[in-house]
Amino acid sequence: MGNPKAFLEIHRQEAGYRPIHDRIHDFGEVEQTLNTKERKAQASRCMDCGVPFCHWACPLGNKPPEWNDALYRGDWELAYRLLNATNPFPEFTGRICPALCEKACILNLIEHEPTTNREDEASITEAAFREGYVITHHPKRNGKRVAVIGAGPAGLAAANDLNLKGYEVTVYDRHEAAGGLLRYGIPNFKLNKAIIDRRMKVLYDEGIKFVFEADIDLQHLSLANEFDAVVIATGTPTARDLKIPGRELKGVHFALDILSQQNRILDGIEFKKDEIVTAKGKDVLVIGGGDTGSDCIGTAHRQGCKSVTQIEIMPKPPVGPEDPKNPWPAYPRTLKTTSSHEEGCTRRWNINSLEFIGKDGKLTGVRVQEIDWKPNPEGGRPLMVEKGKPEIIKAELVLLAMGFLKPEHPQYPKNVFVCGDAANGASLVVRALASGKQTAAKVDDFLKK
Repeated sequence: MGNPKAFLEIHRQEAGYRPIHDRIHDFGEVEQTLNTKERKAQASRCMDCGVPFCHWACPLGNKPPEWNDALYRGDWELAYRLLNATNPFPEFTGRICPALCEKACILNLIEHEPTTNREDEASITEAAFREGYVITHHPKRNGKRVAVIGAGPAGLAAANDLNLKGYEVTVYDRHEAAGGLLRYGIPNFKLNKAIIDRRMKVLYDEGIKFVFEADIDLQHLSLANEFDAVVIATGTPTARDLKIPGRELKGVHFALDILSQQNRILDGIEFKKDEIVTAKGKDVLVIGGGDTGSDCIGTAHRQGCKSVTQIEIMPKPPVGPEDPKNPWPAYPRTLKTTSSHEEGCTRRWNINSLEFIGKDGKLTGVRVQEIDWKPNPEGGRPLMVEKGKPEIIKAELVLLAMGFLKPEHPQYPKNVFVCGDAANGASLVVRALASGKQTAAKVDDFLKK
């Protein structure tokens, strides 16, 4: 801890976003970066606490006090080594992680100005790639082969660890490129896909094999007989639907229909005119108040929408920074305003969708009902009660962003392991990475025995 008084003398400084009038016209990353002097100053605020709750809160077990101290001292290579020891892909989490560690930071409890761990993490990793600190490993092979199904964050993390342990790893994925939701769900304005490609080059060079556009039957998993072990990391491919009258109208889409297509278009893939899902010139309604819904808002703005409204069936979260129901060091379930929300959006809570309305087969609006939630006298989930009269929200495009269904799996052979969202249901990228690493350790232990 090079400067024990830094947290008293230096305030939290975030890099912030590009100006709205500039960023909504392209899909470049919206987040800016601090210069080296400012970044080191932010790292100096880390207090090296006796009990580092940041370490406790991080699913990967990252150790911010160690790499923040190295960053403050100017040893960027050591900072990356310490960071990469627990996090295989810090360039991903440094951009899109909600930073559970920051909410658990002592400075968040005392001043609501936690250390900028996530931004520090991104800066450290960019310096590592820029200065050549990211080295390629060529582990000695142990003669055993492992198949990983799914090239999303969990699958890549599992493949990375198993490869470094000496296994010959082959990754199968149904898409045309690796990344899973990192590539096909998260917009480029949050994560430029060149960042994924850069890491993929390292994984290729380290000997991991990839087979894309692979149709793997999980119900009859023949790979279990061809490999010593199989890791299933297929995520949660089924989105939660809203089966109300009018669902068949043209203009009602799942969130990933527009998000994945837009990312593919930016990657040079062409679609037929009648296949394109676009918000251009339309009133857009996003149903679902989470991060996926926020990504739809930002995408709609960049496509040239007329307006965006986001509705959520649950009550409005408390306005932070504190959440009485989830006190520090737990993650506060407070109102989150993203860069996409700042670009313009009407947000409403306690809204239940009743019917999609259309004309000549095309969507024109959604009939909704304001509701309240009352305690259930029998316990369990609160009861929904209507409030006021139904109304119609005008919309030519509806994007369903209500989450994903946890997949069900058959009984697999003993040499098959399930990880990430495929095992636990939809969650954070950082939790998927942690699950991938934990599963790799289980596979290693199983094969050694």
